[in-house]
Amino acid sequence: MLGNEMPSSEITKKRKEFVVMIDPGHGGSDTGTPGTRRYKTTEKDIALDVSLALGKKLAKLPNVKVIYTRTKDTYPTLNQRAVMTNKKKADLFISIHCNAQPGKNGKKFGSTAYGAETFVLGLSNNKTNLEVAKRENSVIFLEDNYEEVYEGFDPNSPESLISLIILQEEYLDQSIEIASYIQKEFKVTAKRRDRGVKQAGFWVLSKTYMPSVLVELGFLTHRKEEDFLNSKRGKKIMTQSLYNAVKKYIDLHSKSITIITENDIDTNDLEIEVDNTETKASKIYKGVTFKVQLSASSKKIATKPYNFKGLDQISREKSGNIFRYFYGETSDYEEIKRFKEVAKRKGYTDCYVVAFKNGKKVPLREVLN
Repeated sequence: MLGNEMPSSEITKKRKEFVVMIDPGHGGSDTGTPGTRRYKTTEKDIALDVSLALGKKLAKLPNVKVIYTRTKDTYPTLNQRAVMTNKKKADLFISIHCNAQPGKNGKKFGSTAYGAETFVLGLSNNKTNLEVAKRENSVIFLEDNYEEVYEGFDPNSPESLISLIILQEEYLDQSIEIASYIQKEFKVTAKRRDRGVKQAGFWVLSKTYMPSVLVELGFLTHRKEEDFLNSKRGKKIMTQSLYNAVKKYIDLHSKSITIITENDIDTNDLEIEVDNTETKASKIYKGVTFKVQLSASSKKIATKPYNFKGLDQISREKSGNIFRYFYGETSDYEEIKRFKEVAKRKGYTDCYVVAFKNGKKVPLREVLN
């Protein structure tokens, strides 16, 4: 029995654990930017220190679980970071970095740019944003088999960057939301120059299937900012700023509950969104078609059950260079949620519901509101 069929005395409700994946940028042989080279520490060291301090504070919050892509001076590949994050079903992904200003007229680096900024995935015609993305993406060249693992992705190719955007658009609104909280804290709490929320084509953000941001704490090529970020005080202030922003986001978004019964009734870890809905009656949205997005790939795959773990009713849509694959098709929101549960049991743990109007994809939140 579920919902109203179960006596209230047999139900215990608790908040779903909110999982935060913290990704200290770079690591191991990949030092990140060395800054002015006045310090032995580099970007990888500062990113790790702030990441661990942030995680320690967040872990003290009730029902919050913190995971890291690395806790030592090691180098997980970009692909490993994304795979690990998706496998752990994180609710939020934060990648922490430090910035560098490219040099001009033969100089190794510039020294005038300073301030903190937060990136979400997106296209940008801004040359500076593109250069930041290229620098962070270029670490794939450290890997022997990068061409195979990253399916021909070229950090220097605008076409490759465009193909990334499609994969994360479902989470863009929430990514921008948490990014705006972070930038406000950097400005108000840390008193840093606010360089704003920006969009650029970061590979690791495109492959993490949840709200995701990449934070640039400041410029290690700016002497005063490098001094600040290498100091205990500076790291503490930046950590507190990030904590305040993430806590605010968690407070607003950790609303799911898990139903547990005294009779150990198997609910398949059913998560019910708290929206005062008490029944599973049909919810028909006229003019809207719901589908379950299973995956996206640069490869065109036949929509046959044997290619999709036995699932039928598969459809395919091409957007740019990317093919999206969907399961089911209905105007009944409750029915499409049942399709989603079937897909999850088949192994598509990261699948999600999407909505279409007049053949064009529209934000699910907009339809449901």
